[in-house]
Amino acid sequence: MSQPTLPPTPEGVTFTGQTVLITGGNTGIGLETARQCLVLQAKRVIVTVRSEAKAQDALSTLRNDPGVRSANPDATLEAFILDLEDCQSAIDFVQKVKREVAELDVLLCNAGISLPEYQMTKTGHEKIMQVNCYSHFLIVMELLPLLRATAAMRKTPSRCTMVGSYSHENNSLVNSPIPDGVSIVEFFDDPANYVKYKQYMNSKLVLHAFIQHLATVIPSTEVIVNAPCPGVVATTLMKDYPLWLRTFMFLWHKTLARSVEEGARALIYAARVAGEETHGKYISNNKVASGASVLQGKDGQEFAGRVWTDVCNDVRKVSPDVPIPAPG
Repeated sequence: MSQPTLPPTPEGVTFTGQTVLITGGNTGIGLETARQCLVLQAKRVIVTVRSEAKAQDALSTLRNDPGVRSANPDATLEAFILDLEDCQSAIDFVQKVKREVAELDVLLCNAGISLPEYQMTKTGHEKIMQVNCYSHFLIVMELLPLLRATAAMRKTPSRCTMVGSYSHENNSLVNSPIPDGVSIVEFFDDPANYVKYKQYMNSKLVLHAFIQHLATVIPSTEVIVNAPCPGVVATTLMKDYPLWLRTFMFLWHKTLARSVEEGARALIYAARVAGEETHGKYISNNKVASGASVLQGKDGQEFAGRVWTDVCNDVRKVSPDVPIPAPG
């Protein structure tokens, strides 16, 4: 996989007066994206972390960054606790956001994990799917009213950007399709359907399908939803994998990977630069891309609708009053 160099964020792009919320904002691309938002004059940046210790580390890093101190020293910078492995934590998080955040211009769902073996969360879901998909989907649905209200006040669309991946094209469904009548959530929760080293790819496929359908029920004039791929970036996503594989990935990254700074620019592009043409789309190298074949055409629309229905049914189990949008 060759990667073209991403251009710098265009001159004049700014988050002036805006509130940005980034999940997984204490390390890697999330932390760097928060830094870039601050340098680009964001009024308020909120990152999510799993502990108070990580919160203090993230806030200290951002506040002491020379670029932030020079460009935007008076910005409001906060860290909210969020454990995406636990649906109750996601519910507590969105309630805190609703209480304490009056305006939300950008929701950037960045946090994610990749694991070599099947694990289940206490919520009862396979862990990669829970973290990368289901908890984030709950958060998106709960915060859409705030994003829409902010758009109405600003008279310009808010943004909901979920970090995707080129790897979704290598999902396991080509060889093991989900049977008709089987819930997609239940299918991926079943250890018998777990394909080693493929579940991260499957989670990104489900994420892209969710975004694709979400765009059919949320007008781009209110909230632009999209899913950019930052490309191969030198991060610690595979820290739990076997040494031989981590060694291979380290060498691959040394010759191919984008820097964290460049990868974050892909997220800035999707969350601020790109327009309505990216609504519901997968973005690769700052351009709308076709993505996996399972998402194309009528069959792709049906699959995306199936993901939406099954996810909504599951979300209602933990949050019965979640405001699920319907076609307008």
